Amino acid sequence: MSNLAAYCPPVNSGAPPPPNNNNSTNNHKRPPPTSSFSSNNYPDDNNDPEDEGEEQPTELKRRCIDYHTPAVLDLTSRLYRKSNRRSHALPGGAGLATPYLQCHTNYIKWMGLPLGEVGSSRGGDPIPSTAFLTHLAHVTRAKNSSPVMCLSWTPGGRRLLTGNQEGEFTLWDGINFSFELIMSAHDTSFRCMAWSHNQNYLLTSDGAGNIKYWSPSIAPVQSIDSHDGQAIHALSFSPADTKFVSCGDDATVRIWDWAGRREERVLEGHGWDVKCVQWHPRSSVICSGSKDNLVKLWDPRQGGCLSTLYGHKNTVTKVAWNDNGNWLLTASRDQLIKLYDIRAMKELCSLKGHHKEVTSIAWHPIYETVFASGGMDGTLIYWNVGPKGSEEPAVKIPFAHDMAIWDMKWHPAGHLLATGSNDRQTKFFARNRPGMKQGLDDDGLEVADGGAYDNEIIQAEMELGNHVGIVIGRRGATIIAMQRQTKTKMHVDQIRRVLQIEGTARQIETVKKRVGALLDRVSSDNEDRGQMGGGFGGF
Repeated sequence: MSNLAAYCPPVNSGAPPPPNNNNSTNNHKRPPPTSSFSSNNYPDDNNDPEDEGEEQPTELKRRCIDYHTPAVLDLTSRLYRKSNRRSHALPGGAGLATPYLQCHTNYIKWMGLPLGEVGSSRGGDPIPSTAFLTHLAHVTRAKNSSPVMCLSWTPGGRRLLTGNQEGEFTLWDGINFSFELIMSAHDTSFRCMAWSHNQNYLLTSDGAGNIKYWSPSIAPVQSIDSHDGQAIHALSFSPADTKFVSCGDDATVRIWDWAGRREERVLEGHGWDVKCVQWHPRSSVICSGSKDNLVKLWDPRQGGCLSTLYGHKNTVTKVAWNDNGNWLLTASRDQLIKLYDIRAMKELCSLKGHHKEVTSIAWHPIYETVFASGGMDGTLIYWNVGPKGSEEPAVKIPFAHDMAIWDMKWHPAGHLLATGSNDRQTKFFARNRPGMKQGLDDDGLEVADGGAYDNEIIQAEMELGNHVGIVIGRRGATIIAMQRQTKTKMHVDQIRRVLQIEGTARQIETVKKRVGALLDRVSSDNEDRGQMGGGFGGF
């Protein structure tokens, strides 16, 4: 990797080159980090023999993803920086593209924000892969925590606000991820939260049909009961913030006047619970998805249904408008994500990548062709659906969470993704550091015979006999832990009493060895107990 530094100059032309190990003896020390973005990447190499007897002061360092420094770099070098998008090729002018050519790790302090990278793309095409956040920056879990049902970044992205199943707000710092505040907000479980476009107010809803207004300082302003006491699953503001829309388990979509805090119109047409709703970013169009497998487009002024989409075969869990106003994304329990172009009212593509129902989706705030999705099994997938994209997953993180990902939100700058899950954890995913291969296709795979990667996905089965419960474990803990360790997909068919495994040949072999060792240990324990029982029976 160190040889690639010659082909990837730093973004800022005034940046110092990486240290050359062939120079003087003083070059063995790494340069000190210049920003908190890279504060924890280099160990302390200043171990002089003269200081061994002295007591060194201890320093507590937190994991930190500080976006202020790269933002300043973007602003100061925007006029002088040239696009380096076409430098992603092999040296010598061959023009042979290599997908994983990266800079030296010392250039981490010159990483800019996605917004600055898009703005500097004159003469070259932006690279959406910079939005595939595969580095797990931090994991947070509050004391006496409960499942995280929804979350949202505060205006400016300084903090992250989460709502849990106990109806409590939890506030986390968005840079060093430290805990800041926990307070009671609702009497029942949170369902959703949404900021107004002018970022002056926050709306939240719960499982008992209650809607609350909050100020930016998280102070309660107003409380409204609606939807006949049924759960309210989604809220969305109109483009002018004068109205907002809600949907609930009473099979209705309701339009509200923001200033008057009163209900204006009830949209009826769904035959079952309405699970999601979102207002068009610039027009008077509302999209809703329901348990009746339908996606409906509404006219909020007339109160009528404009069109109905019949693409899904199970409950529609999420809908999301793209910021360009032309694309509509829908997710369902049929494990599919569909992209529609509402100008022609046709389906552009059907995306298959999840093995369980899709529970959350979110468009990237900068790259309009990139979005992320989360599944019931905790899988996190990044997609690129642009002209140079594909219907296949761009990046897949199989075990981002242990359980369902209920909600996800991008940082306004696009460099962080926060996810909330049923496993009671909130996770922050960041961009890969230069030189890291985490999340790439060849991550963790060794070169097989013939120089090819052993990454072909195959399926296999293993007989379990009477030990089905042993492999599953209490509440699925054993099989979940084994999936995380081996990076495979595993399912126990309790009728046939077999373990179904999906992964590479090497991964399947590892799983069979571990399961076999577990079953052998259980069998030997049972034999020992049987011998002890037979001995006592002889008396």
